[in-house]
Amino acid sequence: MMQRIRYRGLKVYAMVLLVFERRRQALAVFEQMLAEFPGDSYALASKAHLQSQFGDRSAALETHRQLLARHPENAHWWFNFGFLQEEAGDDAEAEAAFRRATELSPALDRAWYGLGIVLIRQQRYDEAVAALKRNTQLQPMSPYGWYQLARVHVDRHEPEEARRIIRHLQRFEPKVAAQLERETGLPAAPAS
Repeated sequence: MMQRIRYRGLKVYAMVLLVFERRRQALAVFEQMLAEFPGDSYALASKAHLQSQFGDRSAALETHRQLLARHPENAHWWFNFGFLQEEAGDDAEAEAAFRRATELSPALDRAWYGLGIVLIRQQRYDEAVAALKRNTQLQPMSPYGWYQLARVHVDRHEPEEARRIIRHLQRFEPKVAAQLERETGLPAAPAS
């Protein structure tokens, strides 16, 4: 009973510190929580997040590895790990993490987007198209997946597909559509 009260007290204290933007102090509380409650998923995830915010990517990656070793079935944590790996330039690790996230949660749109980005960087355009199409199915009103999908079609020398996407974006994100027109030199496809 006392342990549970202690745990909740530390957790609330850390949250209050975060509300007041005392992130370094909050990190110390999460480290204290882990000393007293090893493997706690909330403390590990929060610690990794703060380490990433402080720019300590290697520490954030290591903390995420600990988190995933103890809790391998959380798609969101796999996504976060993939995001950190992508930022670190480790495309193979990022791809594996994003794929694991999509296996665990096929509706996790961000993981499909991250997978698409990593595949683009590897010039694996066919696979990138499939990942980005899944992202746009899950998030049809988000311009990010559409933007990247249009860019891939340009890279694959498929201007008509890119034009269709620009036309589609004009309906709900005209600024993004205009940006694509400027960047690609392609006007939107005429309405069919």
